[in-house]
Amino acid sequence: MSRTLRRVALYVVLALMALAFVLPFYFMVVGAFQENPTNTPAGMFPTDGWTLQNFLGINERISLLRSLVNSLVFALGVLVGTLTFGLLAGYSLARLQWRGRTSLFVVMLGVQMVPFQLLMIPLYVQVASYYRLGDTYLGMILPFLINTTAVFIFRQFFRSLPESIFEAARIDGASELRVLWSVAIPMVKPAIATVVLITFIGPWNEFLWPFLVTKDASMQPLAVALANFISNAARSEANPNGVILAGACTLALPVVLLFCLFQKYFRPSDIGAGIKG
Repeated sequence: MSRTLRRVALYVVLALMALAFVLPFYFMVVGAFQENPTNTPAGMFPTDGWTLQNFLGINERISLLRSLVNSLVFALGVLVGTLTFGLLAGYSLARLQWRGRTSLFVVMLGVQMVPFQLLMIPLYVQVASYYRLGDTYLGMILPFLINTTAVFIFRQFFRSLPESIFEAARIDGASELRVLWSVAIPMVKPAIATVVLITFIGPWNEFLWPFLVTKDASMQPLAVALANFISNAARSEANPNGVILAGACTLALPVVLLFCLFQKYFRPSDIGAGIKG
């Protein structure tokens, strides 16, 4: 097989794989605007029957705006904590010399192997009963405030930067916090973009922990409110499939927008300019 034929075959395989991933999202978006969505070939390319009633129906049941605000506060709270503690801990583990940092890093890797579901009941007892943070944003955010995966990513990126850059900043009189803020962070934008996307997707789609810690419907994020609607009220709708797809579309939209905004940062950082001259 010639080189051209191999390239054509590769593109065909990649196009088929991309189509397989895009098709469910296409069906979700189209079904959310249909009066009677179906999974038949004719339903994939509808010519009539478009409506906004599905979004109005799901909004009447679970208050989309309130649920979106709850999800946004939950996700942004986790994101702020992850970036703050992740950058500080990653920089400390990668660039500062102190006794026990290697042992602490090994312990951190070991913590990643413990499933969150194993700790969920003790965490619930501690957060809801001891601290009395049930039905609060802080109660939802607290267990996810520090992300060991983010610490690991930042540590690896900081270790890849030349030591001469940090030494030059220290010689100029910069403190470690100034070195981190002015030198290190601007050079690890791809790591920050990766952590932002991963961190945001996690709490945004999180169901089990908010379901446990929130009993008040007005405090539940969209993933929990949508799941409760599907299990309790969807059967009473005239078009349950369309309403469910409208809710799923609303849940997926912020993540898609976030990826579109941050995808330009998913490339190696240009650190060559920082060490020239």
